[in-house]
Amino acid sequence: MSWPAYLDLCESGELGERASRALAQLADCTLCPRACHVDRGAGETGVCGVGRRAILASAGPHFGEERVLRGNGGSGTVFFSGCNLNCVFCQNWDISHERGGRPAGPGPLAAAMLDLQALGCHNINLVTPSHVVPQVLEALAFAVKGGLRLPLVYNTSAYDAVQTLRLLDGVVDVYMPDFKYWSEASSERFLTAGDYPRRAREAIAEMHRQTGDLELDDEGVARRGLLVRHLVMPGAGQESAAILGWLAALSPDTFVNVMAQYRPQGDVAADPDRFAGIAHKPTSDEFTATLETAARLGLRRVGAA
Repeated sequence: MSWPAYLDLCESGELGERASRALAQLADCTLCPRACHVDRGAGETGVCGVGRRAILASAGPHFGEERVLRGNGGSGTVFFSGCNLNCVFCQNWDISHERGGRPAGPGPLAAAMLDLQALGCHNINLVTPSHVVPQVLEALAFAVKGGLRLPLVYNTSAYDAVQTLRLLDGVVDVYMPDFKYWSEASSERFLTAGDYPRRAREAIAEMHRQTGDLELDDEGVARRGLLVRHLVMPGAGQESAAILGWLAALSPDTFVNVMAQYRPQGDVAADPDRFAGIAHKPTSDEFTATLETAARLGLRRVGAA
């Protein structure tokens, strides 16, 4: 088998077939759990706010990602605008909610990937790709013809539909979902999606089925597998424990990065009284307690950032 795996799919013609099937779904969009049933191919938009073309916010080497992604050459991030989740505290508000950037067809997207490869990046890191899977598959076929040979990282909120993830089986090398909240109540209030916990569990299980535990190359850079991020939220220790316990049951070797970067943004920053419970950063004690919980629950590969 070639590596990355998508090279085999491209040679067999399967990659192009999957792109065609995915693009056809834009006519009655059910690509993500929102199932908006709008004709994105004709320019209609649903929750994500994106029609036929993906909106490219930025592309460039990123040295702030996990060590296993950035290595020495950086992770080649491709930031997509729009989002199917709409978190009230989004840390990339201008991209996800305001959809800053430029519409890009398959040619420009492929060119962005190839430019990142030319710059020496270790991978192509697709940031917020859940709503643009058809456009990614379409562009990838162009990029492979242009010489792309880097592994793909699928960097997502985990609000993904399993049937869409199956289009990516053998295409994505590294899945990097963020598991945010465990309870439906918190998810409805802060993520605007009460079914998020169930959808995230289904999606992450499928990601693990496809790629397994995270594998590193001889230089310690991710080659294939699952890497889960968990952003520590203020006052959500029990939810963190439930998430980490579920991940440990999935596999004690699940690579989990526990993150302390939360800060009030978006609606939370604009109306802190309304969102008083998360209108401040988590304390250092909360972060330490989350790490201790991960160890107690048997997770063997936990990072902190």
